[in-house]
Amino acid sequence: MIPRALDPFLAFPQALRAAGYPASPDRTETFLAAVGLLGPRAIGDIRRAAHAVYGPGPERAEMFDAVFDMVFLGRALPAPAAGEPEELPASYDAAGLEEQILPEDEDPSGGEATAAERLFARELAAGDEDAVLRRFRRALPSHLPRRRSRRMAPGKGRLADARRTFREMLRRDGEVTRLPTRRRLARQRRVLLLIDVSGSMKDSTDGALRLAHALVQGAERAECFTLGTRLTRVTRALRHRNRDQALMLASGLVADWDGGTRLGEALAMFLSVPRFAAHARGALVIVVSDGLERGGPEALTAAMMRLSALAWSVLWLSPLAADPAYRPETGAMRAILPMLDRLGAGHTPPALAAEILDFSKGARP
Repeated sequence: MIPRALDPFLAFPQALRAAGYPASPDRTETFLAAVGLLGPRAIGDIRRAAHAVYGPGPERAEMFDAVFDMVFLGRALPAPAAGEPEELPASYDAAGLEEQILPEDEDPSGGEATAAERLFARELAAGDEDAVLRRFRRALPSHLPRRRSRRMAPGKGRLADARRTFREMLRRDGEVTRLPTRRRLARQRRVLLLIDVSGSMKDSTDGALRLAHALVQGAERAECFTLGTRLTRVTRALRHRNRDQALMLASGLVADWDGGTRLGEALAMFLSVPRFAAHARGALVIVVSDGLERGGPEALTAAMMRLSALAWSVLWLSPLAADPAYRPETGAMRAILPMLDRLGAGHTPPALAAEILDFSKGARP
């Protein structure tokens, strides 16, 4: 069995190949040997070993470091947008934090999908839905869908338990009065929560993150990512039991609050990283987004087609669906609607919790 400490070292070459770098098996062996010889005391030693073995050129060093930070530090990767550079919205260097000037037609209220990428930390509000979120967390174990695992346990089942049968025969001189049986154990399906943090979702993001904390705390296996102009994994931050501390850590990880909307490209980035895409395989995937994608629907449609093929079920929760008369009008939402198992309301944490529990309760086994 491979130790868990080796997981990032084995995932790093896969992430490099997904980003277009040559990462052959012999280089991977050399990288592991170099790290072992260094006896690293800090992450900088591992980074230097990676540079020495894989040798990225000056023009690709920035992206190489971004992949390294994603795998070893859990930092975000920028989501590339499709098309020629002159067709893309204005972008800004995350390190420079340049001042951004919004176009005249930009809606600062968050009513429309925004084009600019905004990189900053955000203070998440505490909220007043504590009782609802506590009930939601307690209800999760009994409501979330389960699947049969490969593990077996003694019990009333159709499969004979050969080991217990032979032990019984030894105790009774070869006589078996009752045939012991065994059954398959059931385990909770993985839950993958994808939260849109773009400008058009600014009124709902805080509540979605508070619900995400309750979900991560109450589910057996849950993963949470934020999507905007970047892809950020916030699961580790949300595992802290104290909600205020967890939200503070999550707000520091996410750099693209209230920025542009590139759902298709962010989802494509998620699916291109093998260890991230594995979280969606056979999982209940919950997307919290209004679906107001900038540009054409091609990127989002292609990504959702792959995601729905991996997932067990896809639940899309939109703040716009709080209106009973809501019907998807954007080209992207109309294109992906057949790929969704359900489109529900997601304007407040109580609405999100009710939709998740109701969908899970009626889900197929």
